[in-house]
Amino acid sequence: MATAPRRIPDATVARLPLYHRGLLELVRLKRGTVASEELAELTGVNAAKVRKDLSYLGTYGTRGVGYDVDNLLHQIGHELGLSENWPVAIVGIGNLGRALAAYGGFSARGFRIAALLDADPAKAGGRVGALTVRSIDDLAAVVASEHIAIGIIATPGHAAQGVAERLVAAGLRSILNFSPAVLVVPEGVAVRRVDLAVELQILGFYQHHRDITRTIPGSANTPDTSAIAGS
Repeated sequence: MATAPRRIPDATVARLPLYHRGLLELVRLKRGTVASEELAELTGVNAAKVRKDLSYLGTYGTRGVGYDVDNLLHQIGHELGLSENWPVAIVGIGNLGRALAAYGGFSARGFRIAALLDADPAKAGGRVGALTVRSIDDLAAVVASEHIAIGIIATPGHAAQGVAERLVAAGLRSILNFSPAVLVVPEGVAVRRVDLAVELQILGFYQHHRDITRTIPGSANTPDTSAIAGS
């Protein structure tokens, strides 16, 4: 009887890119092995959680030696699908969309910007780097011809839901949303949201409370945020 494929928890999946980035740094430093404690320091994850996460991959370090860096990097890269060179389409070629299209770091992590689309007729036909901006009306044809696997939404919030629906109708099941809108998508469609304003507000919270503690005689300069962070 076949063994059911293991399920890696979502929280672990979210940390795998952190481990991958830390391991790339160790490769640059020509390190052959790494202890869980050191990988924890590189990624900001506690060592027990690192060991637990890696155990879901079937990887266990050698006591007194640690993990083989190259093997662990290969295994995490395989789980993340980084050898696939996933074609990506960006919808919304404003300032953010252009910045994303020009970012050179995607290719090193297994992603290739293959198409740029916008609803503004004035932008269609323009170029960003080596790519020509296409009309959003060409979305289905572009997804098919370029074998697009992932859609990035970089539009204003009011347009995001409509774009998401068009991406899903074109056959995409993975969407990265940079707009402030909360998207409603069918079951089976994976959406990741990156809200820069929310991230700044979180930093503002810590900055505000750090300043408050500095006004209290005898208090530490750095507030204890462990309870807030859930650690």
